[in-house]
Amino acid sequence: MMGREFESWDCINSFKCCGNLSPQPHYPSMTTYPKGMSPEGSEAKAVLSVMGMTCAACAGSVEKSIKRLPGILEAAVDVLNDKAQVLYYPSMVNVERICEAIEDAGFEAKLIEEESNDEHPFEICRIHIRGMTCTSCSSTLESALQSLRGVHNAQVALATEEAEIHYDPNIVTYDQLKEAIEDTGFESILISTGEHISKIHLKVDGIKNEQSISAIQKSLQSLPGVVNIDTYIDINKISIAYKPYMTGPRTFIQVIESAGSGCFKAEIFPAEEGGRETHRKQEIKQYFKFFIWSLVFTIPVFLTSMVLMYVPGIKHVLDIKVVNMLKVGQLLRWELATPVQFIIGRRFYIGSYRSLRKGSANMDVLIALGTNAAYLYSVYVVARAAFSRDFKGNDFFETSSMLISFILLGKYLEVLAKGKTSQAIAKLIDLTPDTAILLNQDGEEQIDSRLVQKNDVIKVVPGAKVASDGIVIWGQSHVNESMITGEARPVAKRKGDMVIGGTVNQNGVLHVKVTRVGSESALSQIVRLVESAQMAKAPVQKLADHISKYFVPLVILLSFSTWIAWYLAGKLHAYPKSWIPSSMNSFELALQFGISVMVIACPCALGLATPTAVMVGTGVGATQGVLIKGGQALESAHKVNCIVFDKTGTLTIGKPVIVTTKLFKNMSVQDFYELVNSEHPIARAIVEHAKKIITEDEQNHTWPEVRDFVSISGHGVKAIVQNKEILAGNKKLMMDHNIAISVDAEEVLAEAERLAQTGILVSLDGEIAGVLAVSDPLKPDAKEVISILKSMKIKSIMVTGDNWGTANSIARQAGIETVMAEAQPHTKATQVKDLQNSGYTVAMVGDGINDSPALVSADVGMAIGAGTDIAIEAADIVLMRSNLEDIVIAIDLAKKTFNRIRLNYIWALGYNLLSIPIAAGILYPSTRFRLPPWIAGAAMAASSISVVCSSLLLKNYKRPNKLIKLDLNAIKIE
Repeated sequence: MMGREFESWDCINSFKCCGNLSPQPHYPSMTTYPKGMSPEGSEAKAVLSVMGMTCAACAGSVEKSIKRLPGILEAAVDVLNDKAQVLYYPSMVNVERICEAIEDAGFEAKLIEEESNDEHPFEICRIHIRGMTCTSCSSTLESALQSLRGVHNAQVALATEEAEIHYDPNIVTYDQLKEAIEDTGFESILISTGEHISKIHLKVDGIKNEQSISAIQKSLQSLPGVVNIDTYIDINKISIAYKPYMTGPRTFIQVIESAGSGCFKAEIFPAEEGGRETHRKQEIKQYFKFFIWSLVFTIPVFLTSMVLMYVPGIKHVLDIKVVNMLKVGQLLRWELATPVQFIIGRRFYIGSYRSLRKGSANMDVLIALGTNAAYLYSVYVVARAAFSRDFKGNDFFETSSMLISFILLGKYLEVLAKGKTSQAIAKLIDLTPDTAILLNQDGEEQIDSRLVQKNDVIKVVPGAKVASDGIVIWGQSHVNESMITGEARPVAKRKGDMVIGGTVNQNGVLHVKVTRVGSESALSQIVRLVESAQMAKAPVQKLADHISKYFVPLVILLSFSTWIAWYLAGKLHAYPKSWIPSSMNSFELALQFGISVMVIACPCALGLATPTAVMVGTGVGATQGVLIKGGQALESAHKVNCIVFDKTGTLTIGKPVIVTTKLFKNMSVQDFYELVNSEHPIARAIVEHAKKIITEDEQNHTWPEVRDFVSISGHGVKAIVQNKEILAGNKKLMMDHNIAISVDAEEVLAEAERLAQTGILVSLDGEIAGVLAVSDPLKPDAKEVISILKSMKIKSIMVTGDNWGTANSIARQAGIETVMAEAQPHTKATQVKDLQNSGYTVAMVGDGINDSPALVSADVGMAIGAGTDIAIEAADIVLMRSNLEDIVIAIDLAKKTFNRIRLNYIWALGYNLLSIPIAAGILYPSTRFRLPPWIAGAAMAASSISVVCSSLLLKNYKRPNKLIKLDLNAIKIE
C-alpha cells in the first residue's frame, strides 16, 4: 500500500498540465512516460495545418489521435481554421510522429510553426477590457492577441469584459499586449499577472520630493518577495506587488516608516471597490445619464412628429414656413435630433470605427448605419424644403432619435442584468472581514485584515469571521463553513484543525496561526477558479462565434436588398398605391423597411446565450460547494452516463476506525486500551478510539510511559508498557514470537476478513489478550446516492487498489454491481479509457491524489472532499464537501445549465429568423402590419435583455427533490 501511495505522489508531481485553472479539453491529455524517461525537460509548441476536417467530430478524432501519443501535454483543434495546436515534450515525441498520427486518422497534416520553451516560461495575465459590445468585438480582440508571437493562448469573455492571456514574457511583454488591445480599439486595465502575487495600496504621508520616493523604493526593493512598486506622488500612493508567502504589508509599513527616520507615516490606502465592479457601476451610471439626456431631446421630437400635429393651435405654429417649404416643426426636430445623433450617439460611431478599422463589423455598425440612414434622409428632406417652393416630404428625425433612446435603454437594462450574473464572485470576495485581532508579545491589537501576514497568530471571538486560512493552536469551537463549502451544519474545530478565511466562528474563542494569505488563501483560489471558469468558452459557443463573423455583413446585405426590393416594387407599381401610408412616399416606405431590418437583427443575444448561463451556473455551483471549471465541464457533465468511483475516501470515509473489540483476558476495555495506545502512525485508529474511551470520564488523563518501542515493518509493533510486553499486529508477528493463537481469536479474524475489516491481534506478556477489527466504513449516504444515480440511468463502477475481497464487500454494501480491484493509478486511467471506447461518457470521482491520471483521462473529473485544498487541478469539478450527494447536484446543475443554454440559443436564433422577415415587410401585403424602426430597435434591445434574464433564472436552482427527501449531511468524524 505504501508503494502505491508513493507511486501516486510521483504521478502527481510529474503531471505538469494539471497546473492550469482552465477547464480540460474534451479529450484530456493522458501523458504516459516510457520506462526510464522523465518529463523533466523543455517543452515545445507546434501549430499544424490539418486539412480534411468538416465538423466537430473530425476535430475530436484528430484531438484523440494526438493525445494517445506519449509526451503530449495538451492539444487543441480548431475545425473552423483547420489548425491544431500541440504542447509536447520533444524528448518523447516529435512533430513527424504527431503528423503521422493525424494522417493515420485520415487527415492531412503539415507544420506551420514551432516554438521551443526551455523552462515553461508561460505567465498568466488578466486584463479588463472596455468598449466591447458584442461577440464580434471579443472575437476580433481574441484573434488580435492570438496573432502575437509569444502568446500561447488568449480567451476574451464578453460577459465578464475580461481577457485571460497565457504568454511567454521572454517573447512578448504586457506593454505589447496592451498596445495590441488598444490598436484593436478598446481600453485595457491590468487586473493581475502571474500566480500567487498579491497587491497592496499604501498611503504614505510625508513625501515631499523625488528623493523621498527614491528612498522608499530602494528600501522596499531590498525586501525579498517584492515583485513591483508603482508610485503616485500626486496622491501620496504606493502600490506594491509581492509574494505573500515571503513578505507582507506590515513589513512594508515598518520599512517605509523607518526609511525616513520617522518622517513618513504609512497606512492602507482608503478602500476602493474592485476594478470590474467599479467599472460596472460607472457603465450603469453612464448609460442611465445618456438615456435621460436622450429622452430630454427625443420626447419633444416624438411629440412634434406624432402627437402635436393633431392639436389644432399647435399644428398651426409647427406648420409655419420659415424658408420656402421648410416648416418650423421640421427645423425644431432637426435641432433636437442632432445632439442625440452625434453627441449622445457618439459611442456608436466610435465603436463602428474601431470595428471597421480591423476589418470586422459589430452591433455598433448596424446602429450607426440604421440611425444615419434615417437622420441623413431627414436632413435631405429639410434641405430640399429650404431650397424648393413646391417640394413636399416627410422627415424621420423621430426614427433616429427614438432608435438611439431605446437602444440606450436596452443597454442600460442589459448592463444591470449582466452585473447580477457575477454576483457569486462579489459575495465570495465580501466574505473577508474588515479587521482581525492580532496576538503579539504586547497583547492584542486590532488591525486591518489586509495587514495579516503568514505565521501571524490571530484571535477569533464568537460571532467573528476568520480573517485568513490557518491552523487552530488553542481553543475549541464550532465554525459555520456554509458560505465556502455549502456544508449546512457547523463544523467542530479544536487544536490542530484547519480553518478557512471568511468562515464564521460560532461559540468559542480560537487562536489561529495563519498559514495562507492573499492570493494563496482558499477563498482567493475559489474566486480565481470561478473567474477562470466564467472565462472559459463551452464548445457549443463555437457555433455562435462562427455565426457572428458573418452575421453583421449578412444583415447589412439583407437590409440593402430589402430597401432596393421595396423601392423598385414601388417604382414599377408592383403594389397598389393604397399600401403607401399618407405621410410618406414609396421611397420613404422602402427606407423604413430597410432601416427596420438593420436595427432589429441582434447578434448580441447569440453572443450572450452561453457565457451568461455559464456565469450564473458556475456561481450557483460555488454557493452549493460545487466548483465547476467552466463551460467545457458543464457540457461534458450533462452527458455523463457512467461514473467510476474510487473506494478509499470517496465511497468510504477514508479514515480507519475501530469497529470491534474482542477481549480474551479478564480485564476492562479501559485497561486494555491504556496498554495498546501508541502514537505510531499505524495505530492512528486505535489511538483515537482509546482517547474516546479513556478520556470520557477523565479530563486530564496521563498516559503511561512507553519504553523500548519497535516498529516491525509489515507486521506490527512491540513495546514495554507498565512493565508488560505488548505486541500488536498480524498473525505472522505472533507466530514469529511463538505466541499461540486461540480458536476464538482465529474465528474473530476470519469474520473480520469476511466483512472487509483488518484484524489486529494484541498479546500481553506472551498471551493473546484481544483482537481489534479496524475498518474504513462506507459513507452513510453512499447507498442512497448510488440508487439515485441508477434512477437517473447512470451506471456506477468502483475501481480500487485494494484486494478483491475488500472491494466486493464495499461494493455490495453500496449497491454497485461492477468492480475493478487491485488497480494501480495508471491502470485506473486505462480502465477509464476502455469505458470511453465502449461508448460511455465517463465521470471519474476520486480524492484528487492517487486518482489524478484517471481524473484527467475521464470526460469529467470530479475531486471529492477537497475541503480547503482547491489545488486539485486535475479535476474538472471540485466538490468541496465529503458528501456524495454533491455528485448528483453537479450533474443535475450541469443538465439544467445546459438546457438553459439550449433555450437561450433557440430564443436568440428564433428571434432573428422570425423578426428579420417581419421587419422586411413579409406580413405587409396581407395584413398591412409593419415594424417602424424605433420599435424594431426596442425589440433588438429586448432580445438581449431576455437572454440575460433567462440565464438569471438559474439563480433559483434548487437541489433535486430526491436529495431533499434524503436530507443527507456531510460526514464528520470527531
